[in-house]
Amino acid sequence: MTKMVSWQMVEPGKPLQRAEADLPSPGPGEVLVKVAGCGVCHTDLGFFYDGVRTKTAPPLTLGHEISGMVEQAGQGAESWKDKAVIIPAVMPCGDCDVCRQDLGNICAAQKMPGNDIQGGFASHILVPAGQLCEVPLDSNGKPAGKADISLAELSVVADAVTTPYQAIVDAGLTDQDTAIFIGVGGVGGFGAQIAKALGAMVIAIDIDPAKLEMIAPYVDATFNSKEMPFKELRKAVSALVKEKGRRRTQWKIFETSGTAPGQKTAFGLLTFGANLSIVGFTMATVEVRLSNLMAFHATARGNWGCVPKYYGAVRDLVLEGKIDMGPFVKLFPLDQINEIFEQVHQRKILQRPILVP
Repeated sequence: MTKMVSWQMVEPGKPLQRAEADLPSPGPGEVLVKVAGCGVCHTDLGFFYDGVRTKTAPPLTLGHEISGMVEQAGQGAESWKDKAVIIPAVMPCGDCDVCRQDLGNICAAQKMPGNDIQGGFASHILVPAGQLCEVPLDSNGKPAGKADISLAELSVVADAVTTPYQAIVDAGLTDQDTAIFIGVGGVGGFGAQIAKALGAMVIAIDIDPAKLEMIAPYVDATFNSKEMPFKELRKAVSALVKEKGRRRTQWKIFETSGTAPGQKTAFGLLTFGANLSIVGFTMATVEVRLSNLMAFHATARGNWGCVPKYYGAVRDLVLEGKIDMGPFVKLFPLDQINEIFEQVHQRKILQRPILVP
């Protein structure tokens, strides 16, 4: 194959356009990856529908949840040739002051496909090799492990699975904790599974009964916040925690809906010593009483992606079958991208769509 096909955002809100170009050649420290799959994230929809600005101006190929095979390798990256990889959604430089402090999430030189550089809704992508996560393959060329999963399906590890993992690590979650996820679509659903795999009691909250039904087998309890006043919701959560003999303090609350109502619900669930993680993104604003943090001696923090050093651990959780991805992802041809974007925007697809070239 001598040509690269990509689908580019020429102007936000206008149909993505198919483009064809010569395959780029990797420079020193770079690799050219043949894309196996690229997940559709709500961040992509934010760029496309909501006017969230990208670091690189259009025309731009979106997409940052990417897996594939390394076809070409530049000088210094030769060892990656012919390997299966997951490309981190956030690739810090690894050399600056914040990277040396293990704070690559805030590296000013970080590269995010579909934002800082061209993304993964394409047949190929050119990326730095320094932060790649290798996927071991069996003798049949499939990801090696207990789970029956394809390399294309592993693409969503790059954000939907690793991002909540970073939040869970930052929250200091243990098997003694109660983890509460508000919004259990892609990110929240995988986060709930991770927290359960780590031994926590897990509560899922959403307004969509279909999403709650999907996640129910993987968590301890589900609540539909649309069907009950907030005070009743809080009382029900507290009663369940008491019934299960769990701590009534230090809840780990993860706002993964990326909505203003979800953020208000999450903040309202604060209790003594709680940790609130803001994982989902919205352009909307909310009004909260910040003094609750003081009164509860609680913590609230944001979460931008996941540092590459955690990718191996998350990959292993998936390959060992401790995170079940199959029911929560669905493959579509890349040339259906405009239709899939619109369906996800209209919330007509429950699973995480993965576009396959």
